[in-house]
Amino acid sequence: MTISLQLNAASGEPSTRRTLSDISLGVARSKKIVLVTGAGISCSCGIPDFRSSDGLYALVKERYPDVVLKGRDLFDASLFRDPASTSVFYTFISQLKRSIDAATPAPTHRFIQTLDAKHKLLRSYTQNIDGLEERVGLCGSSSQQAKTTGKRKAKLKVKEVRNVQLHGDIHRVRCTFCSAEMPCTEEHLLAFENGKPPNCPECTSRSEARVARSARALKIGTLRPAIVLYDEPHPLGDDIGTIQTSDIARKPDMLIIMGTSLKVHGLKKLVKDFAKVVHATGTGTTPNGAPKVQKNWQGKVVFVNKTPPGSEWSDVIDYHVAGETDEWVEKVLEDWKKLRPSDWEVQQTLDKTGETSGFKVVKDATAKTKGKAASKRNPDVENVPPEDPFISQPVSPSKKPISSAPSSPSKRRQSASHYSDVESSPRKRRDIARIANDMEKLDMSDMRLLFTDATNAIKNTGGGDDLVMGKLDLSKPKVRKARTPAVSKEDNPESRSAAKSRRGVWVEIVQKA
Repeated sequence: MTISLQLNAASGEPSTRRTLSDISLGVARSKKIVLVTGAGISCSCGIPDFRSSDGLYALVKERYPDVVLKGRDLFDASLFRDPASTSVFYTFISQLKRSIDAATPAPTHRFIQTLDAKHKLLRSYTQNIDGLEERVGLCGSSSQQAKTTGKRKAKLKVKEVRNVQLHGDIHRVRCTFCSAEMPCTEEHLLAFENGKPPNCPECTSRSEARVARSARALKIGTLRPAIVLYDEPHPLGDDIGTIQTSDIARKPDMLIIMGTSLKVHGLKKLVKDFAKVVHATGTGTTPNGAPKVQKNWQGKVVFVNKTPPGSEWSDVIDYHVAGETDEWVEKVLEDWKKLRPSDWEVQQTLDKTGETSGFKVVKDATAKTKGKAASKRNPDVENVPPEDPFISQPVSPSKKPISSAPSSPSKRRQSASHYSDVESSPRKRRDIARIANDMEKLDMSDMRLLFTDATNAIKNTGGGDDLVMGKLDLSKPKVRKARTPAVSKEDNPESRSAAKSRRGVWVEIVQKA
């Protein structure tokens, strides 16, 4: 049973005020809201709706009484059969397009964007062709950003689309022959004002290319506004059906209908499908088998419009708020800020003068770990050039380098050098430290004996085998020979030890003059 609420009487009747507050609380607590909007949300922008006394249908009948019998006939696909009605259609659309260009988004459009920014909007479905939702930041289904690019037929990106345009977009034109779409420019509007559609540039270029190859010309289509008329299939009907099926599977918890009379058959089916899922929110059984108790703000279908819904919606719509949509959304935002002020807390920053302007409490962005404390990672371990193992200091066994190797060997970062003293094994680090200590203790002066230029020089005629240190003479060629020490037959221990100490030393023989 639909409950009617007068928005103007909210300040007087306590029951009405309490019910409207519960609806506002439902908007604030819901996480998957589906919105269905019509032309009524754009009336405050200066754009007329369709079926009201001062709507588009009445305006068409007043301006062209002899051409069409009803205003609805001007938005029917059968108008293209008559050249006179087609000319009137193009002229009327050009005037409507200019009035839409001069309009600005209403508070209702900004309310939809707020729901999306608060991550509460599951999807928005609109019958409007004005594209005002896209001006406030909602990507529409007719936008080029929401379509795939390539040689194949363009498809919608489900995750990118935030506003599904059920009746197309007046800001784009489509070819009647090749179905190519492009933005509506001033040149197109000038042609529409004269009642004649412009030719499609895509068809024209292909036809001219064939004529240049001495082939027959192709048929050239005309451009028309990329809106969907009555009794006309939607070019993106399959993709929109996929989006609707995906949203129903995600189980929305609230349905808001604003600014539409619910007369179109396709929209009626869409609303009933979503309402069935929304009413099931919060119902079922708990893991213990007890039935769940649905809260008073869960699973509600709210209809906001000046005119009440028909009798067929009594079991579908829970609340009918009679009034302007802009006034209702402003009340919802006001109640939302009072009931849940934490949802509107924004982190502020210091200005240049260093003064603070009312900091508010925000959640700490630092991640907290549960259980064991997470191991601290040293940022200086990675991305450092490998050091020379003979120069670096030995690694202390008590201070082990901090390593944060992943669990999988295939995901480990490849080191720049396999001989890094940080990333090597403990055994390699001990070897490197031992070699470094030995090199520091080594006396380099003893190595000069390996490169002497004069050895075994005889100082006296008595003949003594003494080593004579001197400079290398490069003027004369010298022959390097290995001297084998002679061992006396007397087998003197001292001579044997002296010979053994000189064994294997490379010396140079110099003849003394």
